[in-house]
Amino acid sequence: MKGTEFYLPEPSAQAEWRLPGGNAEQSVEHVDAGKAFEIAWRKGFGQKANRKFHITAPPVATADRIFVMDGESTVSALDAKTGSVDWRKDLRPSAGPGKGGFFGFGGAKNDRLGFGGGLALSPDNKLIVASGFRFVAQLDAATGVEAWRQGSSTPIHAAPTVVDGRVFVVSTDNELLTYNAATGAPGWTYQALIEPARILSAPSVAVSGDTAVAGFASGELVALRAANGNDLWSEALSRASRTNALSEIRDIPGRPVIYKGDVFAVSHSGVFSAIDLRTGQSRWSLPITGITSPWAAGDVVYVVDKSGQVICVARESGAIYWIRDLNEGLGQTKRQKKKLAKRPRLWSTPILASGRLITVSSTGEAVALNPKTGATEKTLKIGAPVLLAPIAVGDMIYLVTDDAQVVAIR
Repeated sequence: MKGTEFYLPEPSAQAEWRLPGGNAEQSVEHVDAGKAFEIAWRKGFGQKANRKFHITAPPVATADRIFVMDGESTVSALDAKTGSVDWRKDLRPSAGPGKGGFFGFGGAKNDRLGFGGGLALSPDNKLIVASGFRFVAQLDAATGVEAWRQGSSTPIHAAPTVVDGRVFVVSTDNELLTYNAATGAPGWTYQALIEPARILSAPSVAVSGDTAVAGFASGELVALRAANGNDLWSEALSRASRTNALSEIRDIPGRPVIYKGDVFAVSHSGVFSAIDLRTGQSRWSLPITGITSPWAAGDVVYVVDKSGQVICVARESGAIYWIRDLNEGLGQTKRQKKKLAKRPRLWSTPILASGRLITVSSTGEAVALNPKTGATEKTLKIGAPVLLAPIAVGDMIYLVTDDAQVVAIR
């Protein structure tokens, strides 16, 4: 379908970005930000990613502040205009030798090695923090003061979703947990199939009305009643034939996206599907392997596959408009092939901003593509690896790097 015209909505400014995907449905369409596509400022905020600690928390933001979390569960609030730090809160547990950590699991050694998690902002400006140190907590977004903390039996590497006074978050043992956002009181839970082989990060839950959609490391995409956790439908995003050990990982690492009555999700085992939110009926499915989230806007859905291909798909039919290989030309020499085998160049979830489709790489490059053709319009050197999806507030796009920096793009 290359060369065929399709509709994209006009860009609109986002006054805030309270959840990892922008809103509860994880679907923002087209933002009005980053027009100049140049770096306005960059600021460090904590522990860099390394072999022990990984930064897995996408940023969230109000009009005034950007909220970030490093690999050791230190949360920082930065001024959205300048990057100056308004407050910082170290949330690491203080379990000493011989103590059992939360609920007696793991002990102090494992608690010290916790990492990751995520953030979400409630409508009343409370910051919900999920942590790899096995807890969910609520902070005051203005001051960083902690209001409550609830332990979990296993680490949490996913960002929470907060909707209608309820917190949704997925733990590393494939359990969907819910909490009262005001008090921290535990609510209903849902246990998916336990799957030990998984990607490091985990997806946030998408919510539309009274339906919550969650992806799990087992490859299950499940729709539940948000109020009580009752099953509505489930779909396995895994291929029957898998060709290597890596394809055995069935995980759905990227957020499911709810857009115009459909759910879009992609799995590591090679399935990209559109599913009717109400019935669970599959509309179409494509053999695409991905570890990021789709981006839906107008007539199309964009997805970046694991090999670095950006694919523009017709939202209604699953037909492909265009494919752009961002890693084309890499690995031509023996040295390059060896380097790529050890550390492949990965690309983030895209964002449609000011008429460009933008994605950022694990080698520190941002590229702005023509959303109708896939042609490169601009590139930008970030100078550090970026694995997390960009967000946009006002006229700025914000990135979080593996070097624990926030980079603002005007």
